[in-house]
Amino acid sequence: MRKLFLHPDAVLRRRAEPVDTIDSGIVSLVADMIQIMKEERGLGLAAPQVGASKRIFVTEGESEEGGDELIFINPKFILVDGLLESSEEGCLSLPDIRGTVRRQPHVIVEAQDLQGQSFTLEGSDLMARCWQHEMDHLDGILIIDRMSVIDRIVNRKRLRALESGGDQE
Repeated sequence: MRKLFLHPDAVLRRRAEPVDTIDSGIVSLVADMIQIMKEERGLGLAAPQVGASKRIFVTEGESEEGGDELIFINPKFILVDGLLESSEEGCLSLPDIRGTVRRQPHVIVEAQDLQGQSFTLEGSDLMARCWQHEMDHLDGILIIDRMSVIDRIVNRKRLRALESGGDQE
């Protein structure tokens, strides 16, 4: 079972590589990602957050019952639309750090599923925000890069503590 990687691990800052072949390793990676996302009570999780520099992210689906996780392999935005909206975000790789991030409220994303089939999904509000957050991870961007200066100042002490703790184990 993989583990959650925390800032400042270098894997979180790398641009993730596309997935060429969906094999048993990718299936296993996705299963671990879903399990970690659930255990950590996250809305989404990107492969770099578990140490795999691959263009994959998973999110909870939109139903209350659960069990309908969405898997995005090699995702790309077809549309990111609407006026920027501010909302507070957190990140599993930045525990106890929260800040206001401005994002657009509507997106259309195209990706592949675990069977390699292409699909297109449209999301608004929280789902659009979540997908943009996870896509940022695939490009080595963290919420601390997008939050306001005031939120960076407010989180400075916690961020320094995280950075000085540095290593995973």
